[in-house]
Amino acid sequence: MTSGAGDDQEDSMKKMLAVVAAAGLTLAAAPAATAGGHSKPDTECMQAGIATLKDAGLLPTVAKNGVSIGDAVALGVDVRPGADLSGVPDPIPFSLLLADHRAGDDSLFVYPWC
Repeated sequence: MTSGAGDDQEDSMKKMLAVVAAAGLTLAAAPAATAGGHSKPDTECMQAGIATLKDAGLLPTVAKNGVSIGDAVALGVDVRPGADLSGVPDPIPFSLLLADHRAGDDSLFVYPWC
């Protein structure tokens, strides 16, 4: 098998998923941090992400099975510069995906709809 653009895209998606997994641990503490005076969760970004999944016909599948890195990249998601994606599962569970959207500028990914 030869290495090509598809392999690079798959590697990017795997990295993105690792970030989301790490974000899950970080974001689990987000409610406490928000209560302490930090910025509010970015629910507008989360709602825009849900709308994007609906428009792409992926919401039921992603809600049930998570989102693969390949599907996220196809929708324009990118890894935030400096983010550590090690340990991000593939597919990314929906709850983790939503939590990353709510993280705003502290998210592991850059979402083009936010």
